[in-house]
Amino acid sequence: MEGVRGSSPLSSTTGSYDPVVDEAFAAVLAVGGASNSLGRTGEVVAAVLADRRRLDELVACLTHDDAWLRMRAADAVEKVGREQPAWLVPHVDRLLDLASASSQPSLRWHAAQVLRQVELTEQQTVVAAAWLERVLATPDVDWIVAAQAMETLVSFAVGGAVPVERAVRLLEVQRGHRSPAVVKRARRLLERLAREP
Repeated sequence: MEGVRGSSPLSSTTGSYDPVVDEAFAAVLAVGGASNSLGRTGEVVAAVLADRRRLDELVACLTHDDAWLRMRAADAVEKVGREQPAWLVPHVDRLLDLASASSQPSLRWHAAQVLRQVELTEQQTVVAAAWLERVLATPDVDWIVAAQAMETLVSFAVGGAVPVERAVRLLEVQRGHRSPAVVKRARRLLERLAREP
């Protein structure tokens, strides 16, 4: 079911992960069924952090037929990136391709988060910025996707990868979003950019 939302990354994050599992990740991530529950995602994160070789298996789950499983896989990828951002560098191009092609909110917002965690090449930054601009060009976008895309775009602008004027224009678009939370965040980020030299 495309369009699955998943648990909000704006809530408190997991501080520790469950014991490592040796089952196939697709089977582990299926636990929780058709719901926003993250199920056993923490166990998958722990397994990858304990054995980097399993990261490929996790990334492969991002293209699984089950949208709920993809949601949990995207959450796990982002959490691995918090701990070991360099590990995700070889997967950035694939994540960008998936995020660009997908309409699933949870996959898109986790991709936006990962783009803030990893060190991108110049070309990857160009591609990422273009994707973020497409996402934010309309206020008719999932509110968490909008929030995470705005944060990443502003981090690019502050780092000089995106013209501040372009970021400001897109933040102004999001001030017309139906979600008060997005409007508030857009206003806060505009204030941050206004303080930039």
